[in-house]
Amino acid sequence: MVRPGKEAPMTNNPEALRSPGTTGARRDHCLRDEVDALGFPLVPLTLRKSRRIVILRKADNSIREERAGPPRLALICAARPDVLPSTTTGGSVMSRIRGSFVSSLDGGLRRAVHPGGLLALALGLWLGAAQAQETRIIYPGSMAVTGFSGTVIPNFDPPDSEKGGLPPGVDPVDETFIDTTRATLRVFDVSHLGGPASGQLVNTPPPLEVTAEQIGQVFGVTYDDGVRDGVPSGIPNLYAGAASLHGIRIVTPDADDDGRPERQRRGAAGATFMDGQFGTENGGGPGTIWKIDGITGQVSKFADIDTNSGPGIGNLTFDAAHRQFFASDLDTGLVHRIDATGTLIDSFDHGVAGRPAHGLAPIADDGSVMDIQGAAFDSEDPDSWGYTQDERRIWAVSYHGGRLYYSVGEKSEIWSVGIARNGTFAGDPRWELTVKADKDYAVTDIAFDNTGFMYLAQRGPVENRYDYSQFADSGKGEVIRYFRENPDDPETESVWVEVPQEYAVGFPQGNRQSAGGLDLQYGYDSDGTLDTSVCTQTLVNTGDKLRDNPALAEQLAAGGPLAVHGVQITPKELVKPANVPPFGSWFVDFDGYFEDPEVEGHVGDVAVWHPCEGRAGYYEEIPGGYLPPFYPPDFPPPGNLPPCIDVEDIRYYCTPRGLQADLYLHDRAGFGGDSIKAQPSNETKSRTPGVGVTSFQSHAPGQPYTIDITGHYPGDRVDVGLCFYRKSDKDKGGYYPCCKMILPLRTPAVSCER
Repeated sequence: MVRPGKEAPMTNNPEALRSPGTTGARRDHCLRDEVDALGFPLVPLTLRKSRRIVILRKADNSIREERAGPPRLALICAARPDVLPSTTTGGSVMSRIRGSFVSSLDGGLRRAVHPGGLLALALGLWLGAAQAQETRIIYPGSMAVTGFSGTVIPNFDPPDSEKGGLPPGVDPVDETFIDTTRATLRVFDVSHLGGPASGQLVNTPPPLEVTAEQIGQVFGVTYDDGVRDGVPSGIPNLYAGAASLHGIRIVTPDADDDGRPERQRRGAAGATFMDGQFGTENGGGPGTIWKIDGITGQVSKFADIDTNSGPGIGNLTFDAAHRQFFASDLDTGLVHRIDATGTLIDSFDHGVAGRPAHGLAPIADDGSVMDIQGAAFDSEDPDSWGYTQDERRIWAVSYHGGRLYYSVGEKSEIWSVGIARNGTFAGDPRWELTVKADKDYAVTDIAFDNTGFMYLAQRGPVENRYDYSQFADSGKGEVIRYFRENPDDPETESVWVEVPQEYAVGFPQGNRQSAGGLDLQYGYDSDGTLDTSVCTQTLVNTGDKLRDNPALAEQLAAGGPLAVHGVQITPKELVKPANVPPFGSWFVDFDGYFEDPEVEGHVGDVAVWHPCEGRAGYYEEIPGGYLPPFYPPDFPPPGNLPPCIDVEDIRYYCTPRGLQADLYLHDRAGFGGDSIKAQPSNETKSRTPGVGVTSFQSHAPGQPYTIDITGHYPGDRVDVGLCFYRKSDKDKGGYYPCCKMILPLRTPAVSCER
């Protein structure tokens, strides 16, 4: 906790400013002198630049084509405008919203650029580009964050231009567009947080940036496993899905000859998505999934769900066991399965195939679409955007332990469906729980740690203010975690505990500032340095207004600005009532702009690259093997018959009880065996004394035989004695036929995390 009179360190950079920031403050990387009373520079997110950034349509209504290039790796201040708001009394007051000006502009602008600042900026850009060429861009612990890219008024600035400025009576909001040159995805280096957590804003190195011009507005992000041409490289690629969660904006062609398209609130003939909305300049659309190469930073289109009319992708997840992706489609409600080359393989329909598994009536997609040229479309009414019905609308997806977990609807339910050995949907959807939270908000992200906890992040209902100020009704979204009942309580419907644990997110009253993204990170030591030897020890989650609490302003001032929209980093054991208020956390701002306490929903998802080689968590699938089964020496088969069972596959998992093996066996003898139990070593002459093996005796049709293994060393061969029989014979009592086999297991060479 920050105590009066003690200043919490903001950074480990000795050259960084250490001003007692309050709301409106900002750190200064380039040391410009256009600053506020506290010494922090004033930087609007809307940039009034002389060059055109809006792509105009030609006479034939075609659009000039631009290819996606490498993302910008530059100082945060590199995107600052040459012109800053006037402080003279002659001009009108300018309200700076994160990405927009909302009141009239009538001149009174002055320049604030020094030659030394330009030299430092150029040097920083050159060094940044050189580093991007020489090294990888994603490291263990790298944190990718999505958010709104900001806005600009094109062709506004030059006084000698015939089209410069705005005519009298023109609302600036009508002439404000997405700034396609600024980042909608940033990758942060959070390996050094500058000291112990005290609720402070931390200073990170310049982030890698991917702009709206390259990928449009995105929400969900995930990494792959770094396998390149069949060879593990240790450097993953990053993927981001097009989204409507940062609003929908449409335009019609320029009608007043000002060099800008015409913004439209309602659907209109000839309407198109605004540039920077879905990366249409680079061939993208609302169903596009983008790939950012983890070595070069090159951006390319990975996959495209071309049936998505505008609602976009809810979220993404990668299944390393089968090297495939899953993406939730907010238009149809389907979950799409996509292979490692970006090819759509098949889909799962929860509304039709999932709901009946919990006694609910099936609900098919109603076929509604987003029609931006139709009169029913209203950019400020998400109900007109073509989302599938709430009962079948899937937001978050997360692959874990051989199953795909997903969230459904505003009154969020968590479900899962098995992923078969060949990677297909197993057809066994299962209701897991109905989220218990104060508000019925959608869960837009799911993550699992190595001890079996399931983490959920809520995001407030979709909004789309015309002035770009609000994209979600935030301020009440929770970050919570569930864990399995152990042992399972038969009196409860779910295998998960009924009441989750909650985290304090942000300093505003209630501490429920979740913006809907979360992931797990490695641990940090007492100095705030990343410790990659500790897996999934830290929770990272996105949020709005994270340090904005007037009642705590004096304590918070030592830790930097208050209007922080970005990521909170918290040791995962600090569930409420601990860390209230969250002085035990660190904070990272998404775009380094702190003059916008009023915006909501401008930050999106977060994903961390945190491989944990040599260790595995609970319910996490881990690689192992087996040898052919054989008869024990004291059980010779008559007539040298072959083994009575075949092994189709064995899958290993870690659980709180230890190593678990799912045995997929086939009744080769054909005597109708349907159950299995592990035999004590003295009956099977097991050659692995000291190893314990237990199993459930009966077996559900179509499911694997599950055994628990304890007392072994990782990588050991364990000879498991099995009795294969018919349950109906056993139920009669007395002696029953039992085919005895020894199954040699090659246990995984990794240990289960404790």
